[in-house]
Amino acid sequence: MPWGHILQLIQDVKNDEEREWYAKKAIQNGWSRTVLSMQIESGLFERQAAKTKKLTNYERTLPKPQSDLAQAMLKDPYKFDFLHIHGKVYERDVERGLIAHIRDFLIELGQGFAFVGSQVPLHFDDQEFFIDLLFYHVRLHSYIVVELKNTKLKPQHAGQLGFYLAAVDDQLKQDNDNRTIGILLCKDKNRVVAEYALRNINAPIGISKYELTKAVPDKLKSSLPSIEEIEQELAGK
Repeated sequence: MPWGHILQLIQDVKNDEEREWYAKKAIQNGWSRTVLSMQIESGLFERQAAKTKKLTNYERTLPKPQSDLAQAMLKDPYKFDFLHIHGKVYERDVERGLIAHIRDFLIELGQGFAFVGSQVPLHFDDQEFFIDLLFYHVRLHSYIVVELKNTKLKPQHAGQLGFYLAAVDDQLKQDNDNRTIGILLCKDKNRVVAEYALRNINAPIGISKYELTKAVPDKLKSSLPSIEEIEQELAGK
């Protein structure tokens, strides 16, 4: 590992276990020092490696070691602050932003994700459905369906994603591919609702939140200009 990476870890990560985890990830993924700094700042260890129980049914629906790999790939929350989206947000706005910033999105998803497409059509006679985002994971050898919701988690969201996973297994999966895996990304979620939503679903699904912007500390909010003040300043120039 380059000396600059080592200095970064010593300066920014005080916990030995956490520092060792970041070091291994940097070597495995070939992170530059900039990417390493970004991952530390985003709290990747807490979102991906910490022992907080993730909301998935992977252990029940996938064989080992695939279930362990799927569990390890999931983050909670996913941070999409690189989109710079504010105010009222629609699912399609988030989706378009993620496609426009696909490199940043792939870095946030983690190693192994290959982008297949957005709004991927599924045909059933006279009906057509569209998958928000479709990926292939080269380590899991599985298609990954990512479904975006700009609301708090609702039980029917898991059922909809389960439908997409079954369709991808039938229409896209090849003989040498493993079972398709789903990631449901919501603006917010209730843990109890999520657990109930997954209990009787046999499709492998993980549920996480996503965050679009970094929270601004209250003590700084008063010192930041409002949208109206910025517009007035620009109009005066």
